[in-house]
This record gives sequence, structure tokens and C-alpha cells, in this order.
Amino acid sequence: MSHRLLLLGAGRSASSLIQYLLRYAPQEGWQLTIADVNPAHLAPVLAAHTEYARAIAFDIQNEEQLEELVAQADTVISMLPALFHAVVARACVRNGCHLATASYVNDAIRELDAEAQQAGITLLMECGLDPGLDHMSAMQVIDEVRERGGKLSSFKSYCGGLMAPDSEGENPWKYKFTWNPRNVVLAGQGTAKYLEEGNLRFIPYQQLFARAEELRVPGYGLFEGYANRDSLSYRVPYGLENIPTILRGTLRRPGYCAAWQALVRLGLTDDSGPLGNPATMTWKELICSYLPAVPEPGSSVAELTARHLELAYNSPEMQRLVWLGLFSDKPVGLPNATPAQLLERLLTEKWQLEPTDHDMIVMQHLFEYELNGTHYQRTSSLVVLGDDSTHTAMAKTVGLPLGMAVRRLISGQLVQRGVVIPTHQSLYEPILAELASDYGIRFEEQEMVATRSMLAG
Repeated sequence: MSHRLLLLGAGRSASSLIQYLLRYAPQEGWQLTIADVNPAHLAPVLAAHTEYARAIAFDIQNEEQLEELVAQADTVISMLPALFHAVVARACVRNGCHLATASYVNDAIRELDAEAQQAGITLLMECGLDPGLDHMSAMQVIDEVRERGGKLSSFKSYCGGLMAPDSEGENPWKYKFTWNPRNVVLAGQGTAKYLEEGNLRFIPYQQLFARAEELRVPGYGLFEGYANRDSLSYRVPYGLENIPTILRGTLRRPGYCAAWQALVRLGLTDDSGPLGNPATMTWKELICSYLPAVPEPGSSVAELTARHLELAYNSPEMQRLVWLGLFSDKPVGLPNATPAQLLERLLTEKWQLEPTDHDMIVMQHLFEYELNGTHYQRTSSLVVLGDDSTHTAMAKTVGLPLGMAVRRLISGQLVQRGVVIPTHQSLYEPILAELASDYGIRFEEQEMVATRSMLAG
């Protein structure tokens, strides 16, 4: 009997997932329906797979259509924006079908745990890159250390979606969008929380990008990482309730964070309310409006901005701001917008992924643990390069783990019901093994005995 598989959403991050599902659909007996707001781009992809795959137009706002599609499915994969997952999850619970996504468990999903268990279904969450691969790779090391009798004292984990070295070009930020631009612009807002040697640490948003940490990834050089919002919430899922140090962060190339801090200080990442600006307002005029004094006629807005930010005019931070066009006569292009919306529009043009570009995913875990009286440091690093602007490293590392998890869910290898994330060895071991053997996606491990000075530093 065939298994009816429904994929909701077929945007940029879904390309590798769709390839994976098409690869296994005939041998696993799946009938695949891909529902997207604009399915026309799927026609060439599905042309050779019409016996077991189809694409249809879908609007998440159409509640009747969603209910009908879910009722006809055995398993649903949602690649929709995260805010729609709860709506899809409730439909899955009503109709008794599994759900899998790459997004975080939120309160609305968590509240469905008991109902999902009673319905005998799995709501498989956090099965992409971050969250997803980070859970799997971290738990593999954590479980191994525990099995050997070791005790973890520090866990730090960083991940970033960046540009491959051959595609960084003249872009001084060394960054382009490979996922939702809005999420990048609003990244880090709130207070970052983590533990350091048993002490609670808080970083307010206004200081976050000024307190980046330098990291080195073998073969790819230096990066800098800033703390994510809430690292403390990972203690329980990882079984690290009593660990003294735990921090999760985001990776960028050196120089990015200091320049982004300048954007924060200017107020350009604020999304709290519209400015009432005309679309014809220029970027130079917008920046002028944020300066504490009105510039005199003929004065340099860039120089006044540098003085306001307490930066040298020729500093790397200012060079990055000039490159973005903040001091140009280019119209902002959106009326009555928030500063963050204006910045997003500008960055979407400047940071657009070109067809010849290659992106790069970098993830690094840093562990410290004690075993038989000896202290060890262990580094686990992953670098994945994209093939092109469609088959990106982001699409691979989000879509492949999700597809592999779904294949195991459908085949009955995943028996947990209710809300599940991939911290179970029975799930992460075969997925990490398949990623390594079939796709060359594997973590490189380095371990050394830690000296007293290393532990203090």
C-alpha cells in the first residue's frame, strides 16, 4: 500500500529535500504531493516523476484547502514559514497524520504533545540544520563522552550560513542571503542568555554584536560568533542540566559584527513602528534624520556619521556602511516603513545570491570534559559548500536531514510519539551516517588534552 506524503512549501530551502523525496518515492512506495503558492517552477523538476509526484497550487490562508490536503495525507512535511506550523500541526492532530518540520518547537506546538500521543502520531520538529544537525552532531559527542564515563564541563556551539571563499568577491561583509532576509535583519533582538563557569550571563541586544568571540575552522580560517538569544533552554534536551558553561551562537566572517553593531547603534534594525517616510526619501536623508545634529550644507554625511559612531572615517566599519549605499541618493523605496524594513530592502539588493555564487554552511561545537582525572578539549567542525544558487549548502543541510528523518518515520524506525526532536540515538545515528556516506557531509573531529592555561583561557 502506498504512503501519501504531503509537502507544504517549495521555496529555496526545499530544493534538496524535494530531490531526496523524489529519489526514494518509487522504492518506498510514496505518493508525493507538493503544495506551493507558486508551483509552476516545479514542472521541470517533476517531469520525470509524474507516476508518483504532483504539484498543486496552495494558499495557507485557505483553511478548507489545508484541511482537505491534510485529510488525504499520511505524513505532512511543512516547509512553510514557522508561524504557520501550529495551524498545520493542529490539522495533523485532527486527521491523525504525522508532521515533520525543520523549525523550532514553540509553545503552540508543545501544547499539542498529549493530543498527538493520544492520536498515535509524531510531530517531528527541529530536523533541519540549526535546529537539527546541531542537535544530532552534538548529542553524538555528548552521548559518547557519557558512555566512556566522562563529565562535560563546557559546551559551545556555533553555526552560520555564509558565502564560500570563491564567492565572497568584493563584498566587504562576505555575506549574502541564503535564507529569510527578515530573520537576518532582526537576528539577536532581545537579551542573549547563557552560562559561563556556573554564572548566568546576559547580553542586551544593544551590546550583542560588540561582544563577538573569535573562532578558527580548520581549512577555512577565522570566524566570529555572537551569542543566540537563549542558550539555557538546551540544557534539558541535551541532558546538561548541571553543566557550568553552555552557549550557542551564530557565525559570521571577521568584521561583520562590528559593522552590524554600527547599524544597531544608528537604529536601522528597529522594527517597532513605521517612520511615516515617503518612498522617495534617500538613504542619505534617512541617515541624516538619525544624526543628533542637522548637517550643514555641503558637509559629508558619512563623516558626521563616523563621528557620531565614534569611528574613524576610513575604518572597516565605515567602509562596509559606504558599500551598502547608506550615504547615497538612492531612494529607500518603501513608504511608511520601519527602519528594519528599509534595511531589509536595501540588503536584499546588495546581498542577493547570484546564479554563479556558492554558499557555505559552517558549524562548530566546542566541548570540554573530564575523564579519569584528565581534562580534554574537543572540537567538532562541519563545512558544507553549495553547488549553485539553487542547490545551496543551506538547502542541503536543512532538507536532507529532514528527508532522512521522514523516511525513517514512515518506515516505522522512529517509534516515539508526540512532539519529538532528533536527540534520540536511534534517529541521529543513521541520519549522520547517511549524510556522511551518501553526501560527504561529515564533521571533522579534533581532540587534545587541555592544559591549565587552556582551561583558564
